[in-house]
Amino acid sequence: MSAAVLHRPGDSPVHRLPAQVKLVGAFVAVLGVVATPREAFWAFGVDLLVLLGVWAVAGVPVGWFARRALIEVPFVVLALVLPFTGGAPHTDVAGVSVSVDGTLAGWNILAKGTLGVLVSLTLAATTHPHDLVTGLRRLRVPGILTTIASLMLRYVEVIVAEAKRMRTARVCRGHDPRFLWQAGATARGIGMLFLRSYERGERVHLAMLSRGWSGSLPAPPAPPVSAGHWCAGIAPALVVAVCCGVSLWTV
Repeated sequence: MSAAVLHRPGDSPVHRLPAQVKLVGAFVAVLGVVATPREAFWAFGVDLLVLLGVWAVAGVPVGWFARRALIEVPFVVLALVLPFTGGAPHTDVAGVSVSVDGTLAGWNILAKGTLGVLVSLTLAATTHPHDLVTGLRRLRVPGILTTIASLMLRYVEVIVAEAKRMRTARVCRGHDPRFLWQAGATARGIGMLFLRSYERGERVHLAMLSRGWSGSLPAPPAPPVSAGHWCAGIAPALVVAVCCGVSLWTV
């Protein structure tokens, strides 16, 4: 799923926060969710309420996140299977014997996985992909990583468009991807797309070198980030961290 597709433009206070502030906030929030004990059910509920508050301020509807959170369906299936495949001890729930450890393990995957996906979607929805790369650069992430990410964002749409043109050409020549015996043609098309992308990358790199490419992208001027920005951006993550600390202390 492309980051540009996940971005939802807006002019809310969350959208206007500097990208590096939101990156740090999302990182702290995910760490807090992961470190929360699985038995602290109330803490996960508070974390979800914090996310709902952020969505309300950002002006992004809940349904927008719900549709895109379907990417975690495989993990949900695994979480639903664990109560029936876990070991002893067992307990009866509505006349069905389920494993206590398996149920807690499934709940742990479901709660933390869902919250992690929702935090990531919130960051992507309120921050333009190129702003994310700029924020990483301002957080002193190694330049080679930010350069790779920036070029990937710049050319992923080109590769997607190339794949669509190749599929259209195959369909015009009688290819029907709905049939199993057409899998060979699809595999060859994927291989050809890889070769074309590699060749395009070589041409782009040579063009960059001929224009004086020095190995790093120019960084735009960075506006000052005030203490208010940091307080507003980190506050939701601090609530998650406090819930994690309290749950670790009490469980």
